[in-house]
Amino acid sequence: MSVTEMFSNIQVFLCADQDIREDIRKVVQGLEQTAREILTVLQSVHQPSGFKEIPSKCFRARELFCLVRSQIGDLKTKFPVEQYYRFHEHWRFVLQRVTFLAAFVVYLESETLVTREEVAEILGIEVEREKGFHLDVEDYLAGVLIMASELSRLAVNSVTAGDYSRPLRISNFINELDSGFRLLNLKNDPLRKRYDGLKYDVKKIEEVVYDLSIRGLTKVPEADKDK
Repeated sequence: MSVTEMFSNIQVFLCADQDIREDIRKVVQGLEQTAREILTVLQSVHQPSGFKEIPSKCFRARELFCLVRSQIGDLKTKFPVEQYYRFHEHWRFVLQRVTFLAAFVVYLESETLVTREEVAEILGIEVEREKGFHLDVEDYLAGVLIMASELSRLAVNSVTAGDYSRPLRISNFINELDSGFRLLNLKNDPLRKRYDGLKYDVKKIEEVVYDLSIRGLTKVPEADKDK
């Protein structure tokens, strides 16, 4: 094979690769738009009247997750299944984003931490990499850490709305989450930096709880003790 033929074959490969990446980018753009729509729906819970609307907002968010599943289903068809990590960079951020949104919805519904398996089910993807398009462990953890930041904001806004017991529950949840992350030896630099942010979230929520305590507002109402 001549040098010209060799480089002609390389050019064919590069063109095919570029076509795949462009197809992926188009689907990811739609996925990012849906993620923004879900976030817009959930942001309303931070408003003074938003806590009363949590069930309806979570219901609407889950409706939009049906579109997310459809878009991810389309994404799966755009590249060879065995080349997941070759193109992973294109959807890594948005996958972490929708993981955060799924985790936030589950927390608002039950005040529990969503599992990796539950997120995968919500998104219509796999947990094990051998089965194809899956939720990588680090993407799951990144999404959970984004949720922690959202909960620190929720704790502050809860006080504004007159819900003084919610920050206490959020504080307990975040402290448990922090304890869990302390068990991990994080090698991923971006993930480790996100975990550093969790420390500030813990401190921010502790300050909210402390402020409530010195004002004598930390007594949990009977209706909230079972939550």
